[in-house]
Amino acid sequence: MNIYVANLGYGTSENQVRDAFAAHGAVTSVKLIIHQVSGRAKGFGFVEMPNTSEAEIAIEELNNSRLDSQVIVVNEARPKTQNNSFGADRSGSGYSRSNDRRY
Repeated sequence: MNIYVANLGYGTSENQVRDAFAAHGAVTSVKLIIHQVSGRAKGFGFVEMPNTSEAEIAIEELNNSRLDSQVIVVNEARPKTQNNSFGADRSGSGYSRSNDRRY
């Protein structure tokens, strides 16, 4: 089961997250999301646990608990969606800049 973990402290390590979840069962992977430009943690990440019942217990036990002096939010991760559909650019205007030709 893929688990979403939010409100992590910027200094929280993957090992700290792994240890918190490993207290409730086997952990396959931990991935904290890092900002590409600054290299700083974004304050959230994902934990993969192979056993669904252990994952559900971890979610219940760790949601609204303290980790590294932060109250964390823990939920089952939702499937990734296509954010950039219909060729929209990142500004959300619905068309790419290359198509915005003014003469």
